[in-house]
Amino acid sequence: MAPLPPGIRLIISFSRDQWYRAFIFILTFLLYASFHLSRKPISIVKGELHRYCATLHEGQVGFSSWSRKASGTPLRQPADNETDCSWAPFDQDNYQQLLGALDYSFLCAYAIGMYLSGIIGERLPIRYYLTFGMLASGAFTALFGLGYFYSIHSFGFYVVTQIINGLVQTTGWPSVVTCLGNWFGKGRRGLIMGVWNSHTSVGNILGSLIAGYWVSTCWGLSFVVPGAIVAAMGIVCFLFLIEHPKDIACSSSPAAPKGCENGTHRFRLQKQVFTDDKSKPLDPEMQCLLLSDGKHPVHQNHVLVLPADGGGSMAAISFTGALRIPGVIEFSLCLLFAKLVSYTFLFWLPLYITNVDHLDARQAGELSTLFDVGGIFGGILAGVISDRLEKRASTCGLMLLLAAPTLYVFSTISKMGLEATVAMLLLSGALVSGALVSGPYALITTAVSADLGTHKSLKGNSHALATVTAIIDGTGSVGAALGPLLAGLLSPSGWNNVFYMLMFADACALLFLIRLIHKELSCPGSATGDQVLFKEH
Repeated sequence: MAPLPPGIRLIISFSRDQWYRAFIFILTFLLYASFHLSRKPISIVKGELHRYCATLHEGQVGFSSWSRKASGTPLRQPADNETDCSWAPFDQDNYQQLLGALDYSFLCAYAIGMYLSGIIGERLPIRYYLTFGMLASGAFTALFGLGYFYSIHSFGFYVVTQIINGLVQTTGWPSVVTCLGNWFGKGRRGLIMGVWNSHTSVGNILGSLIAGYWVSTCWGLSFVVPGAIVAAMGIVCFLFLIEHPKDIACSSSPAAPKGCENGTHRFRLQKQVFTDDKSKPLDPEMQCLLLSDGKHPVHQNHVLVLPADGGGSMAAISFTGALRIPGVIEFSLCLLFAKLVSYTFLFWLPLYITNVDHLDARQAGELSTLFDVGGIFGGILAGVISDRLEKRASTCGLMLLLAAPTLYVFSTISKMGLEATVAMLLLSGALVSGALVSGPYALITTAVSADLGTHKSLKGNSHALATVTAIIDGTGSVGAALGPLLAGLLSPSGWNNVFYMLMFADACALLFLIRLIHKELSCPGSATGDQVLFKEH
């Protein structure tokens, strides 16, 4: 008999459960990466919505007004030999406020909608709920771009489009985190979700590349193409997403203990079981504890009753009930300030680089993507450390503690010139935005949310995960909306004030974790409910 080819040996070396688990991991990664891909175009197209084109003899286009302002050249109205290339209504003197309103309308709608999304989502099938959100998000992302093709110059049109898009995008995060939490146990949840959470950076990078390809020639396609991608992924979601491993008779964790499950609890063998009373019929749950022949009792063991993964018969948790889960409020408020720092970098770093080093918008944007690359490694690092230490809050606290001085160093070195800025961006992209800012942000929104959504106090109620995830990320989204707003208000008085604000926010994020860190150090595993609560039977 001929030996099997290496590829076939590799395929059969993995079990059916492992292949399904890998498939769900990749699918949810791509689904949420497409959400982030559709959010990026607005930051790329801003420079095209307001700019002046100088009509040169060669027919070339001059610098945008944003670049002129950044380099210190005073803005002026176009002369007779110049053409106003701005897109109304963003051709007015208050264009910065108008462009900022597009960001705030999306982020505020996203923050408000996130609180409702988890409550709604846990009462609906995840596959249907996520599919609807992706199709709607694709439609409204493309609708923004259609304003170019149909020459729509109403500011209200663009704001309403952003608000609705922000609302429908809230269907994404609770759904994918709940699905991933259903498929993966707590054993290496930090590492698994740290790798998985890199979809944020991957989506941002792809969104920048796709939007940048058409921004100078036809900025409407910078929205239409990402919108079509999100809608297409919504169809893929409807066709292939499996909400729970029990739907196809798979185990719910990579190393699920052998036992018996009745839909509400699962049983391990721990206490000695006697069946001397022949007249008393065996309870179906006790029957499960017998050997395969159903006749002989199991000796020298015990019975442990654990929450099952199913829990489908339990009622969905309320909003106030989710807030009473230990750690939800603290991690939510911590994420508010952590996300404030992260999103301030996301929206203002290109302009900061332009002002400090007098680069044009395209070069500044390319340099700023280093932070997204660093964010990939930061999320993975946070997951690995938290898994090894088994202390989520302590891991976040350590990174936040190191983030403040690193922010100060970055603000100081970045003023020393282009070479120093590039070197510092490579370093701080992995440290500040990556390991020290994006790390805690990624850990809280993924592994911590999943831990709290399956907290021991819930007694196996799997419906709580979507609500807990929505509360935590919704609170963080409030900070995401406040950060760029505060940066816009403080930057005219000097960039140092912006960095002081970021360091203060970092300290506040750490402050809200003090109680949980103390609890973890004094009672390991208690902060996020890693200890298993056994129910006596």
